[in-house]
Amino acid sequence: MDRHGTHIAATLFFLSTDAVECIPCLSWPPQAADWPTRHRNYDWPDPATVDHVVSNGCDVVPVAHRQCRQHKWIGRHQWRLSFSRAEIVLINSWMPVHQIAYHMLRFFMKTEQFVDSADNFERFVVSNYHIKTLMLWTSELKTKSWWTESLNLVRICVELLHTLSVWLTDTCCPQYFISNCNLVDGSLSVEMVASKLLSVSELYLSTWFVHKYIGKCAELCPSYILHMFDYANTITKLQNLVTAIVEFRLNTSLQDLLYAVESAQWYITAFMSKSRVTVKWCVCWMNELTKSEVGPCLSEYFSAVAFLHVIYKISRDGFNENLMDVLATILGQFIDTSRYSKQHCSVLSLNKATKLMKVVVNKSISTVQLIEIELSKAYLHKALRYRPKDADSDSIYCLANVYLAVLYYTTGQYQTAIDHCTLVTMSQDHSQCSSHVVQGERLPKIDGRQH
Repeated sequence: MDRHGTHIAATLFFLSTDAVECIPCLSWPPQAADWPTRHRNYDWPDPATVDHVVSNGCDVVPVAHRQCRQHKWIGRHQWRLSFSRAEIVLINSWMPVHQIAYHMLRFFMKTEQFVDSADNFERFVVSNYHIKTLMLWTSELKTKSWWTESLNLVRICVELLHTLSVWLTDTCCPQYFISNCNLVDGSLSVEMVASKLLSVSELYLSTWFVHKYIGKCAELCPSYILHMFDYANTITKLQNLVTAIVEFRLNTSLQDLLYAVESAQWYITAFMSKSRVTVKWCVCWMNELTKSEVGPCLSEYFSAVAFLHVIYKISRDGFNENLMDVLATILGQFIDTSRYSKQHCSVLSLNKATKLMKVVVNKSISTVQLIEIELSKAYLHKALRYRPKDADSDSIYCLANVYLAVLYYTTGQYQTAIDHCTLVTMSQDHSQCSSHVVQGERLPKIDGRQH
Protein backbone atom coordinates (compact mmCIF):
# COMPACT_ATOMS: atom_id res chain seq x y z
CA MET A 1 0.00 0.00 0.00
CA ASP A 2 1.34 3.49 -0.76
CA ARG A 3 1.33 6.26 1.86
CA HIS A 4 -2.03 7.62 0.61
CA GLY A 5 -3.69 4.24 1.04
CA THR A 6 -2.14 3.87 4.49
CA HIS A 7 -3.52 7.19 5.69
CA ILE A 8 -6.94 6.47 4.23
CA ALA A 9 -7.09 3.10 5.97
CA ALA A 10 -6.15 4.82 9.22
CA THR A 11 -8.87 7.41 8.73
CA LEU A 12 -11.58 4.85 8.08
CA PHE A 13 -10.72 2.93 11.22
CA PHE A 14 -14.33 1.96 11.73
CA LEU A 15 -14.18 -0.17 8.60
CA SER A 16 -12.68 -3.63 8.29
CA THR A 17 -10.00 -2.85 5.72
CA ASP A 18 -7.50 -5.06 3.95
CA ALA A 19 -5.85 -2.68 1.51
CA VAL A 20 -2.80 -3.36 -0.67
CA GLU A 21 -1.29 -1.69 -3.70
CA CYS A 22 -2.94 -2.97 -6.87
CA ILE A 23 -3.08 -2.57 -10.64
CA PRO A 24 -6.64 -2.74 -12.01
CA CYS A 25 -7.26 -5.32 -14.72
CA LEU A 26 -10.40 -4.01 -16.45
CA SER A 27 -10.99 -7.14 -18.53
CA TRP A 28 -11.99 -10.49 -17.05
CA PRO A 29 -8.84 -12.68 -16.91
CA PRO A 30 -8.61 -15.76 -19.18
CA GLN A 31 -7.56 -17.86 -16.16
CA ALA A 32 -11.15 -17.49 -14.89
CA ALA A 33 -12.84 -17.67 -18.28
CA ASP A 34 -15.15 -20.52 -17.28
CA TRP A 35 -16.49 -18.83 -14.12
CA PRO A 36 -19.15 -16.61 -15.78
CA THR A 37 -20.61 -19.47 -17.84
CA ARG A 38 -20.36 -22.51 -15.58
CA HIS A 39 -23.62 -24.29 -14.73
CA ARG A 40 -25.25 -23.30 -11.44
CA ASN A 41 -28.10 -25.46 -10.15
CA TYR A 42 -29.46 -22.99 -7.62
CA ASP A 43 -29.11 -19.65 -9.47
CA TRP A 44 -26.48 -18.16 -7.17
CA PRO A 45 -25.01 -15.88 -8.13
CA ASP A 46 -27.79 -14.76 -10.47
CA PRO A 47 -27.00 -13.59 -14.03
CA ALA A 48 -27.15 -9.89 -13.12
CA THR A 49 -24.62 -10.38 -10.31
CA VAL A 50 -22.36 -12.41 -12.60
CA ASP A 51 -22.45 -9.62 -15.20
CA HIS A 52 -21.64 -7.07 -12.49
CA VAL A 53 -18.67 -9.10 -11.29
CA VAL A 54 -17.27 -9.61 -14.79
CA SER A 55 -17.70 -5.94 -15.75
CA ASN A 56 -15.62 -4.90 -12.70
CA GLY A 57 -12.68 -7.08 -13.77
CA CYS A 58 -10.03 -7.91 -11.17
CA ASP A 59 -6.70 -6.61 -9.87
CA VAL A 60 -3.06 -7.65 -9.91
CA VAL A 61 -1.45 -7.33 -6.47
CA PRO A 62 2.13 -7.68 -5.16
CA VAL A 63 1.43 -10.63 -2.86
CA ALA A 64 3.76 -13.62 -2.95
CA HIS A 65 2.67 -17.24 -2.69
CA ARG A 66 2.97 -18.66 0.82
CA GLN A 67 5.93 -20.86 -0.14
CA CYS A 68 7.75 -17.88 -1.69
CA ARG A 69 7.32 -15.29 1.09
CA GLN A 70 10.65 -16.09 2.72
CA HIS A 71 12.56 -15.93 -0.56
CA LYS A 72 14.43 -12.61 -0.53
CA TRP A 73 13.71 -11.53 -4.14
CA ILE A 74 10.57 -13.45 -5.11
CA GLY A 75 8.87 -12.60 -1.83
CA ARG A 76 9.14 -8.92 -2.70
CA HIS A 77 8.43 -9.03 -6.44
CA GLN A 78 5.87 -11.78 -7.04
CA TRP A 79 2.39 -10.65 -8.14
CA ARG A 80 -0.93 -12.51 -8.34
CA LEU A 81 -4.51 -12.01 -9.44
CA SER A 82 -6.90 -10.63 -6.82
CA PHE A 83 -10.69 -10.95 -7.03
CA SER A 84 -11.41 -8.77 -3.99
CA ARG A 85 -13.81 -6.49 -5.84
CA ALA A 86 -15.70 -9.49 -7.22
CA GLU A 87 -15.88 -11.02 -3.74
CA ILE A 88 -17.35 -7.83 -2.28
CA VAL A 89 -20.12 -7.89 -4.88
CA LEU A 90 -20.89 -11.53 -4.13
CA ILE A 91 -20.81 -11.11 -0.34
CA ASN A 92 -23.18 -8.15 -0.63
CA SER A 93 -25.61 -10.42 -2.49
CA TRP A 94 -25.72 -12.90 0.39
CA MET A 95 -28.69 -13.35 2.69
CA PRO A 96 -28.13 -12.33 6.35
CA VAL A 97 -27.72 -15.99 7.32
CA HIS A 98 -24.73 -16.30 4.96
CA GLN A 99 -23.08 -13.22 6.39
CA ILE A 100 -23.63 -14.23 10.01
CA ALA A 101 -22.28 -17.74 9.38
CA TYR A 102 -19.23 -16.26 7.65
CA HIS A 103 -18.59 -13.97 10.63
CA MET A 104 -19.02 -16.84 13.12
CA LEU A 105 -16.62 -19.08 11.22
CA ARG A 106 -13.95 -16.40 10.98
CA PHE A 107 -14.23 -15.66 14.70
CA PHE A 108 -14.02 -19.35 15.61
CA MET A 109 -11.01 -20.05 13.40
CA LYS A 110 -9.16 -16.94 14.56
CA THR A 111 -9.82 -17.53 18.25
CA GLU A 112 -8.73 -21.15 17.95
CA GLN A 113 -5.59 -19.94 16.11
CA PHE A 114 -6.23 -21.94 12.96
CA VAL A 115 -5.66 -18.90 10.73
CA ASP A 116 -2.32 -17.37 9.82
CA SER A 117 -0.82 -14.40 11.62
CA ALA A 118 2.52 -12.67 11.95
CA ASP A 119 3.52 -14.69 15.00
CA ASN A 120 2.46 -18.18 13.91
CA PHE A 121 3.76 -18.24 10.35
CA GLU A 122 5.25 -21.68 10.73
CA ARG A 123 1.95 -23.07 12.07
CA PHE A 124 -0.04 -21.67 9.16
CA VAL A 125 -2.77 -24.01 7.96
CA VAL A 126 -5.89 -22.02 7.17
CA SER A 127 -6.32 -18.38 6.19
CA ASN A 128 -9.41 -16.20 6.15
CA TYR A 129 -9.33 -16.62 2.38
CA HIS A 130 -9.93 -20.37 2.76
CA ILE A 131 -13.02 -19.60 4.85
CA LYS A 132 -14.26 -17.07 2.30
CA THR A 133 -13.69 -19.61 -0.48
CA LEU A 134 -15.61 -22.23 1.52
CA MET A 135 -18.53 -19.83 1.92
CA LEU A 136 -18.59 -18.87 -1.77
CA TRP A 137 -18.57 -22.46 -2.97
CA THR A 138 -21.23 -23.48 -0.45
CA SER A 139 -23.43 -20.53 -1.42
CA GLU A 140 -23.33 -21.74 -5.01
CA LEU A 141 -23.69 -25.49 -4.35
CA LYS A 142 -26.36 -25.52 -1.61
CA THR A 143 -30.08 -24.79 -1.92
CA LYS A 144 -31.64 -21.78 -0.27
CA SER A 145 -33.58 -24.10 2.03
CA TRP A 146 -30.31 -25.61 3.32
CA TRP A 147 -29.47 -22.21 4.74
CA THR A 148 -32.91 -21.17 5.96
CA GLU A 149 -34.60 -24.40 7.09
CA SER A 150 -35.00 -24.21 10.90
CA LEU A 151 -32.38 -21.40 10.72
CA ASN A 152 -29.87 -23.31 12.82
CA LEU A 153 -26.62 -21.33 12.56
CA VAL A 154 -24.68 -23.79 14.72
CA ARG A 155 -25.69 -26.70 12.45
CA ILE A 156 -24.64 -24.69 9.37
CA CYS A 157 -21.26 -23.81 10.87
CA VAL A 158 -20.57 -27.41 11.94
CA GLU A 159 -21.28 -28.73 8.44
CA LEU A 160 -19.05 -26.05 6.93
CA LEU A 161 -16.21 -26.91 9.32
CA HIS A 162 -16.56 -30.58 8.38
CA THR A 163 -16.38 -29.66 4.68
CA LEU A 164 -13.22 -27.68 5.36
CA SER A 165 -11.81 -30.70 7.16
CA VAL A 166 -12.39 -32.86 4.08
CA TRP A 167 -10.68 -30.26 1.90
CA LEU A 168 -7.63 -30.26 4.17
CA THR A 169 -7.50 -34.06 4.34
CA ASP A 170 -7.70 -34.33 0.55
CA THR A 171 -5.34 -31.32 0.14
CA CYS A 172 -7.84 -29.93 -2.33
CA CYS A 173 -9.37 -26.48 -1.93
CA PRO A 174 -10.30 -25.12 -5.39
CA GLN A 175 -10.09 -21.36 -5.76
CA TYR A 176 -13.61 -20.05 -6.38
CA PHE A 177 -12.93 -18.14 -9.62
CA ILE A 178 -10.04 -20.24 -10.96
CA SER A 179 -11.21 -23.76 -10.16
CA ASN A 180 -8.01 -25.48 -11.33
CA CYS A 181 -6.03 -23.48 -8.75
CA ASN A 182 -5.59 -25.40 -5.48
CA LEU A 183 -5.36 -23.31 -2.29
CA VAL A 184 -4.02 -26.23 -0.21
CA ASP A 185 -0.65 -27.70 -1.15
CA GLY A 186 1.21 -30.78 0.03
CA SER A 187 3.73 -28.79 2.08
CA LEU A 188 1.14 -28.11 4.79
CA SER A 189 0.76 -30.40 7.77
CA VAL A 190 -3.01 -30.56 7.94
CA GLU A 191 -3.85 -33.88 9.62
CA MET A 192 -4.18 -32.55 13.16
CA VAL A 193 -6.27 -29.52 12.16
CA ALA A 194 -8.47 -31.57 9.83
CA SER A 195 -9.11 -34.10 12.61
CA LYS A 196 -9.97 -31.40 15.13
CA LEU A 197 -12.38 -29.68 12.74
CA LEU A 198 -14.08 -32.97 11.95
CA SER A 199 -14.60 -33.64 15.65
CA VAL A 200 -16.52 -30.39 16.21
CA SER A 201 -20.13 -31.20 17.14
CA GLU A 202 -23.18 -28.99 17.49
CA LEU A 203 -23.04 -29.28 21.28
CA TYR A 204 -19.35 -28.35 21.38
CA LEU A 205 -19.74 -25.39 19.02
CA SER A 206 -22.86 -24.00 20.71
CA THR A 207 -21.11 -24.18 24.11
CA TRP A 208 -18.02 -22.59 22.62
CA PHE A 209 -20.01 -19.68 21.18
CA VAL A 210 -21.79 -19.03 24.47
CA HIS A 211 -18.54 -18.72 26.41
CA LYS A 212 -16.10 -17.40 23.81
CA TYR A 213 -18.39 -15.20 21.73
CA ILE A 214 -21.43 -14.12 23.74
CA GLY A 215 -19.24 -13.89 26.84
CA LYS A 216 -16.77 -11.61 25.04
CA CYS A 217 -19.63 -9.43 23.81
CA ALA A 218 -20.96 -9.16 27.36
CA GLU A 219 -17.56 -7.94 28.56
CA LEU A 220 -17.89 -4.93 26.25
CA CYS A 221 -21.22 -3.96 27.83
CA PRO A 222 -22.09 -2.31 31.17
CA SER A 223 -21.61 -4.34 34.36
CA TYR A 224 -25.29 -5.23 34.74
CA ILE A 225 -25.17 -7.08 31.39
CA LEU A 226 -21.94 -8.84 32.30
CA HIS A 227 -23.63 -9.85 35.57
CA MET A 228 -26.47 -11.41 33.52
CA PHE A 229 -23.90 -13.61 31.75
CA ASP A 230 -22.71 -15.03 35.07
CA TYR A 231 -26.21 -16.36 35.73
CA ALA A 232 -27.22 -17.37 32.17
CA ASN A 233 -27.72 -21.04 33.04
CA THR A 234 -31.02 -21.55 31.17
CA ILE A 235 -32.16 -20.95 27.59
CA THR A 236 -34.47 -18.14 28.68
CA LYS A 237 -31.74 -16.35 30.64
CA LEU A 238 -29.36 -16.74 27.70
CA GLN A 239 -31.94 -15.27 25.33
CA ASN A 240 -32.48 -12.35 27.70
CA LEU A 241 -28.72 -11.81 27.83
CA VAL A 242 -28.39 -11.74 24.03
CA THR A 243 -31.35 -9.35 23.80
CA ALA A 244 -29.71 -7.02 26.33
CA ILE A 245 -26.40 -7.09 24.40
CA VAL A 246 -28.13 -6.32 21.10
CA GLU A 247 -30.19 -3.48 22.58
CA PHE A 248 -27.08 -1.96 24.16
CA ARG A 249 -25.17 -2.10 20.87
CA LEU A 250 -28.11 -0.62 18.96
CA ASN A 251 -28.36 2.24 21.45
CA THR A 252 -24.65 3.01 21.27
CA SER A 253 -23.98 2.29 17.59
CA LEU A 254 -25.20 5.72 16.45
CA GLN A 255 -22.93 7.41 18.98
CA ASP A 256 -19.98 5.28 17.84
CA LEU A 257 -20.73 6.07 14.20
CA LEU A 258 -20.93 9.80 14.91
CA TYR A 259 -17.58 9.67 16.66
CA ALA A 260 -16.10 7.77 13.72
CA VAL A 261 -17.43 10.30 11.20
CA GLU A 262 -16.12 13.25 13.21
CA SER A 263 -12.72 11.60 13.51
CA ALA A 264 -12.63 10.87 9.78
CA GLN A 265 -13.56 14.47 8.96
CA TRP A 266 -10.81 15.77 11.22
CA TYR A 267 -8.28 13.43 9.63
CA ILE A 268 -9.31 14.36 6.07
CA THR A 269 -8.82 18.06 6.85
CA ALA A 270 -5.52 17.56 8.68
CA PHE A 271 -4.04 15.24 6.08
CA MET A 272 -5.10 17.40 3.14
CA SER A 273 -3.50 20.49 4.66
CA LYS A 274 -0.13 18.70 4.79
CA SER A 275 -0.20 16.89 1.44
CA ARG A 276 0.22 17.69 -2.21
CA VAL A 277 -3.14 16.98 -3.79
CA THR A 278 -2.90 14.79 -6.90
CA VAL A 279 -5.38 12.96 -9.12
CA LYS A 280 -4.17 9.59 -7.79
CA TRP A 281 -4.63 10.84 -4.24
CA CYS A 282 -8.22 11.98 -4.95
CA VAL A 283 -9.19 8.77 -6.74
CA CYS A 284 -7.82 6.69 -3.86
CA TRP A 285 -9.79 8.67 -1.27
CA MET A 286 -13.01 8.71 -3.29
CA ASN A 287 -12.88 4.96 -3.96
CA GLU A 288 -12.32 4.14 -0.29
CA LEU A 289 -15.05 6.50 0.91
CA THR A 290 -17.66 4.87 -1.33
CA LYS A 291 -17.10 1.59 0.54
CA SER A 292 -18.14 3.12 3.85
CA GLU A 293 -21.65 2.85 5.23
CA VAL A 294 -21.55 6.64 5.64
CA GLY A 295 -19.88 7.08 2.24
CA PRO A 296 -22.20 9.81 0.87
CA CYS A 297 -21.66 11.97 3.96
CA LEU A 298 -17.88 11.63 3.96
CA SER A 299 -17.68 11.92 0.16
CA GLU A 300 -19.45 15.28 0.24
CA TYR A 301 -17.22 16.44 3.07
CA PHE A 302 -14.12 15.32 1.19
CA SER A 303 -15.25 17.17 -1.97
CA ALA A 304 -15.93 20.37 -0.03
CA VAL A 305 -12.54 20.31 1.71
CA ALA A 306 -10.80 19.42 -1.59
CA PHE A 307 -12.48 22.40 -3.32
CA LEU A 308 -11.28 24.74 -0.56
CA HIS A 309 -7.79 23.28 -0.73
CA VAL A 310 -7.60 23.77 -4.50
CA ILE A 311 -8.83 27.36 -4.16
CA TYR A 312 -6.08 28.01 -1.62
CA LYS A 313 -3.47 26.49 -3.93
CA ILE A 314 -4.70 28.59 -6.86
CA SER A 315 -4.52 31.79 -4.81
CA ARG A 316 -0.96 30.96 -3.76
CA ASP A 317 0.59 29.21 -6.77
CA GLY A 318 -1.76 29.93 -9.68
CA PHE A 319 -3.94 27.60 -11.74
CA ASN A 320 -1.76 24.80 -13.09
CA GLU A 321 -2.49 21.60 -15.02
CA ASN A 322 -2.35 19.38 -11.93
CA LEU A 323 -5.03 21.45 -10.20
CA MET A 324 -7.14 21.34 -13.36
CA ASP A 325 -7.07 17.53 -13.34
CA VAL A 326 -7.73 17.42 -9.58
CA LEU A 327 -10.81 19.62 -9.98
CA ALA A 328 -12.08 17.45 -12.84
CA THR A 329 -11.63 14.35 -10.68
CA ILE A 330 -13.51 15.88 -7.74
CA LEU A 331 -16.31 16.79 -10.16
CA GLY A 332 -16.54 13.14 -11.23
CA GLN A 333 -14.82 13.52 -14.60
CA PHE A 334 -11.70 11.45 -14.05
CA ILE A 335 -9.87 10.39 -17.23
CA ASP A 336 -6.87 8.07 -17.02
CA THR A 337 -4.15 10.22 -18.63
CA SER A 338 -1.68 7.32 -18.64
CA ARG A 339 -3.38 6.00 -21.78
CA TYR A 340 -2.58 9.18 -23.69
CA SER A 341 0.80 10.18 -25.08
CA LYS A 342 2.04 13.75 -24.95
CA GLN A 343 1.22 14.30 -28.60
CA HIS A 344 -2.42 13.50 -27.82
CA CYS A 345 -2.55 16.06 -24.98
CA SER A 346 -4.72 18.37 -27.09
CA VAL A 347 -7.30 15.65 -27.85
CA LEU A 348 -7.37 14.64 -24.17
CA SER A 349 -8.00 18.24 -23.09
CA LEU A 350 -10.77 18.56 -25.66
CA ASN A 351 -12.41 15.36 -24.38
CA LYS A 352 -12.26 16.57 -20.79
CA ALA A 353 -13.79 19.92 -21.75
CA THR A 354 -16.72 18.34 -23.62
CA LYS A 355 -17.51 16.08 -20.65
CA LEU A 356 -17.64 19.06 -18.31
CA MET A 357 -19.52 21.55 -20.48
CA LYS A 358 -22.77 19.59 -20.62
CA VAL A 359 -24.03 21.92 -17.89
CA VAL A 360 -24.49 24.78 -20.40
CA VAL A 361 -27.88 23.36 -21.42
CA ASN A 362 -29.29 24.12 -17.95
CA LYS A 363 -31.40 27.27 -17.52
CA SER A 364 -30.10 27.96 -14.00
CA ILE A 365 -26.46 27.25 -13.21
CA SER A 366 -25.20 26.41 -9.72
CA THR A 367 -21.85 27.39 -8.23
CA VAL A 368 -20.43 23.91 -8.90
CA GLN A 369 -21.63 24.10 -12.52
CA LEU A 370 -19.94 27.49 -12.90
CA ILE A 371 -16.72 25.79 -11.76
CA GLU A 372 -17.28 23.14 -14.44
CA ILE A 373 -17.72 25.85 -17.08
CA GLU A 374 -14.53 27.67 -16.06
CA LEU A 375 -12.65 24.37 -15.97
CA SER A 376 -13.96 23.57 -19.46
CA LYS A 377 -12.59 26.90 -20.68
CA ALA A 378 -9.20 26.09 -19.17
CA TYR A 379 -9.07 22.69 -20.91
CA LEU A 380 -10.08 24.21 -24.25
CA HIS A 381 -7.36 26.84 -24.02
CA LYS A 382 -4.95 24.04 -23.18
CA ALA A 383 -6.15 22.13 -26.27
CA LEU A 384 -5.36 25.18 -28.41
CA ARG A 385 -1.99 25.68 -26.71
CA TYR A 386 -0.85 22.11 -27.34
CA ARG A 387 -2.51 21.71 -30.74
CA PRO A 388 -0.67 18.96 -32.69
CA LYS A 389 0.82 19.54 -36.11
CA ASP A 390 -1.13 16.89 -37.96
CA ALA A 391 -4.37 16.34 -39.87
CA ASP A 392 -6.39 16.75 -36.67
CA SER A 393 -5.00 20.20 -35.97
CA ASP A 394 -7.62 22.24 -37.88
CA SER A 395 -10.50 20.21 -36.42
CA ILE A 396 -9.25 20.76 -32.88
CA TYR A 397 -8.74 24.48 -33.58
CA CYS A 398 -12.27 24.93 -34.94
CA LEU A 399 -14.04 22.82 -32.35
CA ALA A 400 -12.18 24.33 -29.37
CA ASN A 401 -13.07 27.85 -30.51
CA VAL A 402 -16.72 26.90 -31.12
CA TYR A 403 -17.00 25.46 -27.60
CA LEU A 404 -15.23 28.48 -26.11
CA ALA A 405 -17.74 30.72 -27.87
CA VAL A 406 -20.57 28.66 -26.32
CA LEU A 407 -19.06 28.85 -22.83
CA TYR A 408 -18.37 32.58 -22.95
CA TYR A 409 -21.90 33.16 -24.27
CA THR A 410 -23.29 31.12 -21.39
CA THR A 411 -21.45 33.26 -18.81
CA GLY A 412 -22.56 36.51 -20.46
CA GLN A 413 -19.19 37.41 -22.03
CA TYR A 414 -20.74 38.05 -25.43
CA GLN A 415 -17.87 39.96 -27.06
CA THR A 416 -15.40 37.21 -26.20
CA ALA A 417 -17.85 34.66 -27.61
CA ILE A 418 -18.04 36.66 -30.86
CA ASP A 419 -14.24 36.82 -31.02
CA HIS A 420 -13.96 33.03 -30.89
CA CYS A 421 -16.63 32.64 -33.57
CA THR A 422 -14.67 35.08 -35.72
CA LEU A 423 -11.51 32.99 -35.30
CA VAL A 424 -13.39 29.99 -36.69
CA THR A 425 -14.88 31.83 -39.68
CA MET A 426 -11.48 33.38 -40.48
CA SER A 427 -9.80 30.01 -40.57
CA GLN A 428 -9.05 29.14 -44.19
CA ASP A 429 -9.60 25.45 -43.66
CA HIS A 430 -12.56 25.52 -41.26
CA SER A 431 -14.80 23.88 -43.87
CA GLN A 432 -12.54 20.85 -43.82
CA CYS A 433 -12.74 20.34 -40.04
CA SER A 434 -14.49 16.99 -40.13
CA SER A 435 -12.48 14.69 -37.89
CA HIS A 436 -14.20 16.21 -34.83
CA VAL A 437 -17.82 17.40 -34.86
CA VAL A 438 -19.77 19.73 -32.60
CA GLN A 439 -21.95 17.80 -30.16
CA GLY A 440 -25.39 19.38 -30.24
CA GLU A 441 -26.27 18.36 -26.70
CA ARG A 442 -23.42 20.59 -25.50
CA LEU A 443 -25.05 23.73 -26.95
CA PRO A 444 -27.30 26.01 -24.86
CA LYS A 445 -31.01 26.49 -25.55
CA ILE A 446 -32.04 29.94 -26.76
CA ASP A 447 -35.78 30.71 -26.84
CA GLY A 448 -36.48 27.06 -26.09
CA ARG A 449 -34.47 25.79 -29.07
CA GLN A 450 -31.07 24.11 -29.25
CA HIS A 451 -28.48 26.11 -31.20
